[in-house]
Amino acid sequence: MSNKIGIVVVGVGRWGVHLVRQFSQNPLTKVVAIVDRNPERLPAVQQQFNLEFNLDLSSVVLAKDWAEVRELPGIQAVAIATPASTHYSLIKDALNQGYHVLAEKPLTLDPQECLELSHLAEQKQRQLMVDHTYLFHPAVQRGKEAIAALGELRYGYAARTHLGPVRSDVDALWDLAIHDICIFNFWLRETPMQVQATGKIWLQRSGNAANTNIPQEITTENKLFPQGLADFVTVNLTYPSGFEARIHLCWCNPDKQRRLCVVGSQGTLIFDEMSPNAPLMIQHGSLEQNQEKWQPVGQKSEVIAVPPGEPLGLVCDRFLDLVINPNQATETLVISSALLGGKLVQILTALSQSLNQGGIPIKISG
Repeated sequence: MSNKIGIVVVGVGRWGVHLVRQFSQNPLTKVVAIVDRNPERLPAVQQQFNLEFNLDLSSVVLAKDWAEVRELPGIQAVAIATPASTHYSLIKDALNQGYHVLAEKPLTLDPQECLELSHLAEQKQRQLMVDHTYLFHPAVQRGKEAIAALGELRYGYAARTHLGPVRSDVDALWDLAIHDICIFNFWLRETPMQVQATGKIWLQRSGNAANTNIPQEITTENKLFPQGLADFVTVNLTYPSGFEARIHLCWCNPDKQRRLCVVGSQGTLIFDEMSPNAPLMIQHGSLEQNQEKWQPVGQKSEVIAVPPGEPLGLVCDRFLDLVINPNQATETLVISSALLGGKLVQILTALSQSLNQGGIPIKISG
């Protein structure tokens, strides 16, 4: 029992509660403490996962603040699922305490902070892993191989829409875009060199007295959201290869969509989470010139077999693997590293800059 990795879960909202589920059921871990600033969530989570009835977890500590548990005995790792604006200070303190850290995306709201945390983790010889869940999704992993069948890659498009939840710490861009940017980058094996973004604010406009639920730090101090929190955003990404991708994001749309496509000269690769029986498929087809006309040829649908596996479960398993075997050289180190997390934050920061300036193109430095 003493060999189990003691872990603290900080933040048990919509996503953090799933981390509690994963680590409370994992035979390699012992949940030492659960932290959330909302005191009503703590006993609810404890009861939901029967933590008080499990002999190994009977001593789980429930706390409203990280400071109450940061020096508890038996902690080796911390999983952080709090608002992004709190990540930097929490991660920095956890690393300085000598703990390994699994952080919800985005790593922070500032690229320089990401770089600092990456260097700190290296200095402390601790793992700092970012929960880029989609990069562990079996369909996304399989798509990286299947994309070879598309021929010359030309362009991509994605839609990520739903009716809530509406966040009050970041806008729809920072809440949603990182998933599709991750997938495009992963499949294309490159990162954008230029970005653009435009959007609309309907619910949480800065300076509007009616919008009392928007935090003061967002409306007045955070340079990322000077006009408020955009509910609808269109993103354009331009890659060094010439590939272009457009992403449609909205949290005010009852038509829930989770769809990403890459179009090539020989077909289109489609990842559609809302199609549970066929989340990954290729629509084959191309155009051939017949005299003066272009004719479609080779049209057929191919469902790509996807192995089973819960993405978050795979994330947690890989995090524990890295804690136990820190010197292993695996793809996990690449797709979940703090440096990759920092690169994505750099891209999102540039997109916010474009959004705040009416959609002007912003170059991304290498």
